[in-house]
Amino acid sequence: MNIVLGITGGIAAYKSASLLRLFVKAGHQVQVVMTPSAREFITPVTLSALSGRPVVSEFFTANTGEWHSHVDLGLWADAMVIAPATACTIAKMANGVADNMLVTTYLSAREPVFVAPAMDLDMMAHPTTRRNLDLLRSYGNIIIEPAEGELASHLVGKGRMEEPEGIFKAVTDYFAAREHQPLKGKRVMITAGPTREKIDPVRFISNYSTGKMGYALADAAARLGADVTLISGPVEVRTAEKGVTVVEVESGREMLGECEKVFPRADVAIMCAAVADYYVENPSAVKIKREGNEPPRLALQPNPDIAATLGRVKRRGQVLVGFALETDNEHANAADKMERKNLDMIVMNSLRDAGAGFGTDTNKVEITYRNGAFATVDVPLKSKTEVAADIMRAIIPLTEQ
Repeated sequence: MNIVLGITGGIAAYKSASLLRLFVKAGHQVQVVMTPSAREFITPVTLSALSGRPVVSEFFTANTGEWHSHVDLGLWADAMVIAPATACTIAKMANGVADNMLVTTYLSAREPVFVAPAMDLDMMAHPTTRRNLDLLRSYGNIIIEPAEGELASHLVGKGRMEEPEGIFKAVTDYFAAREHQPLKGKRVMITAGPTREKIDPVRFISNYSTGKMGYALADAAARLGADVTLISGPVEVRTAEKGVTVVEVESGREMLGECEKVFPRADVAIMCAAVADYYVENPSAVKIKREGNEPPRLALQPNPDIAATLGRVKRRGQVLVGFALETDNEHANAADKMERKNLDMIVMNSLRDAGAGFGTDTNKVEITYRNGAFATVDVPLKSKTEVAADIMRAIIPLTEQ
């Protein structure tokens, strides 16, 4: 495999030498492209010696005027890995600021692009950085989430670049999944995000779900070759993979209606959405005014239980997977849900685990099969992209029975 390794100007650049060595030892051809500031942290001589190729940093070679074609690099590569990716480079990539060789190469890339952010915790948490990373995801880039740990500032928090071994595994796992595609020819239906139940034209009942886990599952299933239909409540995330059809809904009853259309043809259905438990029986057609009125009394009705509804009509050979987000008695509640709803597998996580649940970029789950068909799988705290890949791998044996 041909890999363009992009290195930007951050202290984590010293780790790029180890990542480069891992790629070379695995038999890959690597072309290093550095930003000018990256040369302050690690020398081109070191990287050239490890890769066996001259390092590219400028558009032209000094003295000779030889032009380095970012277009040719984009066509040559099978993958582009940017590690470390600083906040500055991420912003340039997200907004098309092509003022150096690395960003112009990125803009010419037709291959999968992996981005491993590295920066201080406040920069990582800043709304502009989060927005730029969301933009890169929406363009189809794979973000390798940074870890928490001691940073160059000696503060401790999220922003430490993933270790070279983790980046290497993310890249190789991605291509292994695409090569083998064990779900090729399978139809997978996934629900994601929250639902909104209207109170009046401007207010609604909902929850904190962002849809990140469901969208990560859709991308993971598509990489495994599946034809994916993603039925999504209102979210701000986007899918990165081709082969995912997104159906947008708002309420729980709308979501059930779309599921009932898709489920009969599905081989696998994954119920990842956080459907509101209740809807307002008679929402107001006009905005409810506060002035001069008593607080409104909302008559609530239970929303349909989508997983249980599908579980009752599930045909032989279909795989139905549910999620259980719990705060107490986690294992008992998850086991009870699996039986009541006729699920084949349940993914349980607890809000008591730091970094798991709504709104985070990470998750920690336990995967349990009905009647102990296969051994329980404990997935430690990882990015939701990695957790999604683990969940999809756990589903594959069910499709082979």
